[in-house]
This record gives sequence, C-alpha cells and structure tokens, in this order.
Amino acid sequence: MKNRTLIITAVIAIVIYSLSSCGTGGKGKPGAEDQLAARDTSAKRGGYLVTIMGCNDCHSPRVPGAHGPALDAERILSGYPSNVSFKVPDLKHLEPGSGVFDPTGTAFTGPWGTSFASNLTSDGTGIGNWSLVQFKNAFSHGKFMGINEERMIMPPMPWQNYTHIDEADLKAIFAYLKSTKPVHNNVHAYMPPGAAK
Repeated sequence: MKNRTLIITAVIAIVIYSLSSCGTGGKGKPGAEDQLAARDTSAKRGGYLVTIMGCNDCHSPRVPGAHGPALDAERILSGYPSNVSFKVPDLKHLEPGSGVFDPTGTAFTGPWGTSFASNLTSDGTGIGNWSLVQFKNAFSHGKFMGINEERMIMPPMPWQNYTHIDEADLKAIFAYLKSTKPVHNNVHAYMPPGAAK
C-alpha cells in the first residue's frame, strides 16, 4: 500500500510539473528575445505608418532622378539639408494664401514665412535624444521639439490630423524613427515672413 501511494504521488507530481512547464514553454516571464521581437514588430508597423502617412513627402530631400525628383536614399527623413543654401522665393505672383516648395521638397514658403522640414532620424540632430513624451507633444499637440514653452509647428506639417492617433500607433512610429539610420543634419530655423536668408 505504501509503495502504491508513493508511486501515485510521484506520478501526480510529474504530471503537474509537466503541465506547468508546457504552459510557458519552460520559461517564466517573457525574456529579452521576446521583448526585442515585440519592439521589432512595433518598429515594422511604425515604418508602414510613416510610409502611408507620407512623412517622406516633406521630410526626405529629393534629388533629380530618371523619372523626375526622387528620394535621396542617403538622407531619408533627415529634413532640409543644412548644406543647401536657401533664398526666400518671391510670392507676389502666387494666389493669396498660397505657398511654394523648394527643389528639395523640404522647405516651404507661404504667408506664415518659411518652414524647414525637421530631421526625424535617430541622430542627435534629429529625434535621437527625444523622449516618447516629447514626440507625442510634437506629433499630437503641435509643439516644436515637443517642448510646451516652444512655438507651434509651422505649416505644412498636418499635426492637427494626428491629435487622436492611437497610442500604439504613436509608439510604433516613434520606435521606427528611433531605429532609422542616423543622419547628422542641423536643419535651418524657421524664418518668419519678411526674413531673408
């Protein structure tokens, strides 16, 4: 009888141990590999969102290509090239309220003055040192550099379209931008109407 009880107890213990190990795949909490995979998935979604939302349209410089202006592959999302001189265009021949892009597609002059697309790469001259809170404040609330005391982000950045962005999508975009190739580029400062450079 003792042997039978001992055998039954041993079998139950083995079954319980086996079942508990199966549920977690032999692991307890998610490990570093799981967290890295989740981050990679989030960044991949962020890349998709950056593409379909047209971020390259304004934040990636253009160069002449075989079929017209093409994205400069070396400066994706790096904003207005700091090594390119800028001359304020004459707007007097445009319709009131209209604006004009420069040849790189990253500077815009209109009634608000001239705004230069920001560097969104992971470099320190881009958003490399930004926190998620700063990014959210810039992206969803239109504050320059995500700082409350700063000016509003200038046109044509459509930040008003993103005031209700899903938190997971915002985090995914941020994760993607933080994973981009860093491009060192100190973008020119905003120029109010009448300023000359």
